[in-house]
Amino acid sequence: MSRFTLPRDVYHGKGCLEELKNLKGKKAILVVGGGSMKRQGFLDKAVGYLKEAGMEVELFEGVEPDPSVETVMRGAEAMRKFEPDWIVSMGGGSPIDAAKAMWAFYEYPDTTFEDLCIPFNFPELRQKAKFAAIPSTSGTATEVTAFSVITNYETGVKYPLADFNITPDVAIVDPELVEGLPVKQVAYTGMDALTHAIEAYVSTLNCAFTDPLALQAIEMVLDYLPASYHGNMTAREQMHYAQCLAGMAFSNALLGIVHSMAHKTGAAFSTGHITHGCANAMYLPYVIRYNAKDAKAASRYAEIARRMGLDGTSEQALINSLCKKIDAMNAEFDIPKTLKEFGIIEDEFKEKIANISELAVGDACTGSNPRPIDPAAMEKLFTCIYYGTEVDF
Repeated sequence: MSRFTLPRDVYHGKGCLEELKNLKGKKAILVVGGGSMKRQGFLDKAVGYLKEAGMEVELFEGVEPDPSVETVMRGAEAMRKFEPDWIVSMGGGSPIDAAKAMWAFYEYPDTTFEDLCIPFNFPELRQKAKFAAIPSTSGTATEVTAFSVITNYETGVKYPLADFNITPDVAIVDPELVEGLPVKQVAYTGMDALTHAIEAYVSTLNCAFTDPLALQAIEMVLDYLPASYHGNMTAREQMHYAQCLAGMAFSNALLGIVHSMAHKTGAAFSTGHITHGCANAMYLPYVIRYNAKDAKAASRYAEIARRMGLDGTSEQALINSLCKKIDAMNAEFDIPKTLKEFGIIEDEFKEKIANISELAVGDACTGSNPRPIDPAAMEKLFTCIYYGTEVDF
């Protein structure tokens, strides 16, 4: 038996933030990040709508990028004191991910991260509160997913939390919140969404429920991301919906090794953070070529290319067209083609890559990748990405 889970309600369209005034409850805590929502006036709007709903409102502000265990614990403590019956989180992936984890510790103060890290092992939530998520970026889709990632900075360990319990009750997908996104963020989050959809479509857990969502998301990203990047707000709105559809697909079909590799290289090198969406964009064409050595994966990549109207009469020609399309988008968005071009120092790469490869194979996303991989093959794949060489194994 398989399971397919989404939020009960997904509100979409310009101005749908106003739907907050129809939530039923007594108290709402609003969890936000670094201040962009406040600067743009959306935080005040959200507070106003929640008060219109007759609720007392408390703010929890300042959730950092890659939220920490400490922030989660502080948020859970604030919730225990305030006792909200709605947890509302607005912002990028970080505040929403943090709020999901806070929710678990609010309802179950005695649980531990070690308990929660076992996939699909959460206690039954919604004993005290429901959850509404409002994304301000067009990429992570955490507003519709069963996932959250929290970082323990003392140990350097990232806790990937996965449980259908933390799929939000309400997602408010208002494109007005993404109109002011910086263009780099538009590119990176858009390529993250494309990666979500492609990996979900070829995942070993793909199914009849996730396939249409993945294909529609891919088509919309290819159609709208370049125009969104160049400032077209109609396209920006469509990208906000495309990333949400991609999230619905991957929350249920899971992902693959593009994400495993991005997770384990993000903070691995001294030359600076490789932004998640940028890493996905770089790695995706190489991983397609690796996975396409598997016959079933090859037929699904070819099917993506065929559905998108890309050139090619043979399976291999279609796969080549798909990789070329991704390469062309990366070039348009000024995303490097190789890790060397990104600026990773060669000696440091050589020194660290065996360990990184082992960690990437152990990542939660590797299990649903369509072609198996071991640390030696992962190291070869990373080496191709570093130098830009052909994936021929």
